[in-house]
Amino acid sequence: MEEKKIKLLWVDDEIEHLKAHIFFLREKGYDVDTATNGKDALMILEDTYYDLVFLDENMPGIGGLETLTRIKMRRPELPIIMITKNEAEEIMEQAIGGKIADYLIKPVNPNQILSSIKRTINRTSLVSKKTTTDYQAEFSKIGMQLSDSLTFSEWIEIYKSIVYWELELEGADSPMNEVLLMQKNDANNLFTKYIKRNYTGWMSSEENRPLMSHRLLKEKVLPLLKDDREVVMIVIDNFRYDQWSVIRKEISQLFTVANDDLYFSILPTATQFARNAIFSGLLPTEIIKFYPHLWIDDDDEEGSKNRNEEKLMETFFERMRVKCKTSYHKINDVDSGKRLLENYGKLRDDRFTAVVFNFVDILSHARTDSKMIRELLNDEAAYRSLTRSWFMNSPLYDLLKRLSQDKKTVIITTDHGTIRVQNPVKVVGLRETNTNLRYKQGKNLAYDAKHVFEAKRPELLFLPKPNVSTGYIFATSDHFFAYPNNYNYYVSYYKDTFQHGGISMEEMMIPIVVLEPKG
Repeated sequence: MEEKKIKLLWVDDEIEHLKAHIFFLREKGYDVDTATNGKDALMILEDTYYDLVFLDENMPGIGGLETLTRIKMRRPELPIIMITKNEAEEIMEQAIGGKIADYLIKPVNPNQILSSIKRTINRTSLVSKKTTTDYQAEFSKIGMQLSDSLTFSEWIEIYKSIVYWELELEGADSPMNEVLLMQKNDANNLFTKYIKRNYTGWMSSEENRPLMSHRLLKEKVLPLLKDDREVVMIVIDNFRYDQWSVIRKEISQLFTVANDDLYFSILPTATQFARNAIFSGLLPTEIIKFYPHLWIDDDDEEGSKNRNEEKLMETFFERMRVKCKTSYHKINDVDSGKRLLENYGKLRDDRFTAVVFNFVDILSHARTDSKMIRELLNDEAAYRSLTRSWFMNSPLYDLLKRLSQDKKTVIITTDHGTIRVQNPVKVVGLRETNTNLRYKQGKNLAYDAKHVFEAKRPELLFLPKPNVSTGYIFATSDHFFAYPNNYNYYVSYYKDTFQHGGISMEEMMIPIVVLEPKG
């Protein structure tokens, strides 16, 4: 099959002087048409499809910049290379703003023209090819690292690297996407083994363990407050490192990213446990011991199990003997976000402000419950894309703009991440067993232990034990728990949904970002 010729339109009032250049391009296989003014060019573009336009900046009648604007109004996707006699500031601004794909300074030579065409027309495929080649080189390096006995710091770097390549390869039509997915699955299986070997030890000793949920305020917030900063901590429920990565660029325009790191969520990676641990500075059984009235364990609604976060936060500052004005705000929808912004003036005098945003959590649950959302979020890239779209139009973005203006130090973090589940594991439990798909708490649980982390002595993990025979199991990698009753329906309904509560890199290694004001 003959390859389609790339079709070019060259617009210049001195086109007669460019015959040699046009002949050169035709010899190279390009199909080139010409016009001597902007008016004719616009008429030609009405009837003919072109892959690229060369446009002279200085022409009589409709000038180059006006012609550019009119073309972009009709065909915004059409690449345009501007040709100018001088490096005018306006031309450079147009290039930076994205209205033109490239610009060349007269006199131009044939090789410059050819190079500019290739950069413009083949940019996407060239970038994709380069990215694929680079990951091929990195694949072996990551594989070698995974074969070693890794520390928690090295696991953080591995996960960051995998997320980086996931974003780099996104949209690329490359077989390396499948290779990366296989490597990510292998990494998650090895990460599970790492957690099984080390997690109980982390709970019994503060030495040689990562930063975890219950130490977040003490190790990340208190040092900033002692340094006389005004700190706002934003907790985005269900927020993964890849989701942070896709909004980082916009946030970097408002703040300096002083620290971009990951910390480890406690188990279960669920809101009731992890977020209560964050705000109290305590592990679950410690909360129950010291503040039993603030631990809620008798209803099914996860949100209501976290209704005491503000009070738990107050107990933390009391125990630390830190006296400062604090406030807590929970944003569950757009209206509550708008109310926060309307009352923003009241936040200005607070030394420490905590704001919880639940949108990403709501989004992941909506993907499970809504067929339309499920079809819209058909893969990880779509999930990230919708997160970014939400952020760009959210009260959170507006809040960050105001915080930037007020020179506040901001911490962006989460209580846990989420993973897209694929493989069911049968489990049998009594009626009172909890309904979470990634962890189970109950008596007499029956299950296949191959893809499970068992906690037969929950007290070693500082987890509540309502009954002497209560145990916990955690799903690992991309597995999820399914009951034998109505098994096929249950599996088909929940497979390929985003869940949390278990053990995976995505759920446990989560962002903790410190933003400093610019200037």
